[in-house]
Amino acid sequence: MTDTSQFPDPIYRDTVLGPLFDAAKQHYAGPVRAINRAHLVMLAETGIVSADTAAALAGALEAIDAELDLPALSYTGEHEDYFFLVEDELKRRLGADLAGALHTARSRNDMDHTVFKMVLRGRADTMLGQALKLADALLETARRERDTLIVAYTHGQPAQPSTFGHYLAAAAEVLLRDIARLSTARDALDHCPMGAAAITTSGFPIDRHRMAELLGFTEPLRNSYGCIAAVDYVTGLYSAIKLMFLHLGRVVQDLQFWTAFEVGQLYVPNSFVQISSIMPQKRNPVPIEHLRHLASMTVGRAEAVISTMHNTPFTDMNDSEGEVQLAGYAAFDSGARVLALLGALLPACRVRADRVAANLDAACVTVTELADTLVRKEGLSFRQAHSIAATTARGVIAVEQPLRAGYAIFSAGFRAETGRAPKLDAAAYAEAVDPAHFVAVRDRFGGPAPAPMDEALAHYTAEASALAARHTARLDRIHTAEAASDAAFARLQPE
Repeated sequence: MTDTSQFPDPIYRDTVLGPLFDAAKQHYAGPVRAINRAHLVMLAETGIVSADTAAALAGALEAIDAELDLPALSYTGEHEDYFFLVEDELKRRLGADLAGALHTARSRNDMDHTVFKMVLRGRADTMLGQALKLADALLETARRERDTLIVAYTHGQPAQPSTFGHYLAAAAEVLLRDIARLSTARDALDHCPMGAAAITTSGFPIDRHRMAELLGFTEPLRNSYGCIAAVDYVTGLYSAIKLMFLHLGRVVQDLQFWTAFEVGQLYVPNSFVQISSIMPQKRNPVPIEHLRHLASMTVGRAEAVISTMHNTPFTDMNDSEGEVQLAGYAAFDSGARVLALLGALLPACRVRADRVAANLDAACVTVTELADTLVRKEGLSFRQAHSIAATTARGVIAVEQPLRAGYAIFSAGFRAETGRAPKLDAAAYAEAVDPAHFVAVRDRFGGPAPAPMDEALAHYTAEASALAARHTARLDRIHTAEAASDAAFARLQPE
């Protein structure tokens, strides 16, 4: 008969221990298994446990993995958590003394943070792969749309002509910086806490570097107190995630604005459109709204994890574990949806040249180049040129003419400002206010003209390739370590 007096209070069981046990089954069983096996290999290799003890423990761990129906388990309170369930299974098979040898020179403190890092590095690696895929999609679309004119907006108003490719390249440049930030935050997950034990390491001759190697880390985290107290691997990672989706959300907001009926410079194909149930004329680009709120949800979920660390003590604590780790995983889930959907939507969209042309005409957005041309060809100060260009823009808007048809208005304004006729004839004026010419002469480093765009796209492609190579090297290292750890564990087992 089971002694139920040792069971947890039912409310504590249902509100804390039960949910944590279910989370451990879903997320942590694999890492705990890997840690148990690697720790046993290290104990055997250092002589802390004998070969016979290691063989018995290895055989029992193998049997537990084969026989324990983890998905079918329900939390009863008989074991505090999944760790103690495995330990009790070992005791049942080997006896308390022999089973207890596995826990020599370790604690749940160093195990927990190692488990969390192993799960987070897998999720971070997946997100990095998804983000790199989006960067490739942005750059490929930018190449395709390198010369496609758009109206660029500042403060919500038409500002200057640019190209869709130039805009997308700017978004890709930010995304690549965000990927680099996330990759750097991912580096903090490569330092192994195992061997810190509760706080201060152990009096046993453990090999912390060997443990790190077997578990796919690059090295141990140096300070043993920091192994169980420092949570910057959590806050740094979620800060990088927060920034990535905050920045992507700004691009999504532009997509919403550009597809509005009054602007209409971006066309979303029918495969990404929903029709109103009552208004048959409406084409609702609903995926953009989903992108916007999913990006915001990801930002909020990441911020929730970061905020939970605020004003917590610098020690081992539940505030950085259990529920908090689990809550953070939702940021990866919603973030993955953003990366996938945006990577599919953007290449499918097209710029509406007719709407761009209409908006260019209506807003006189090439008038900056008219002012620049007057400085270069008429020898005016920019302030004089700005005044003439402003007079021209006001004049053509008043009579509802496109800027290219405003040579007479320009000539009158020029004469009023300077007291002489302009040297610019009608053809030179038309070139000065032509949108394609506007883009073509902006051929400085980083500009939208073809030459700087080609240079920039080549640079971004090389940067993305370097980040991808770094990402692939991490994955390869972990796979190699897993195989080596499995082989070392297999050698412990009796023939």
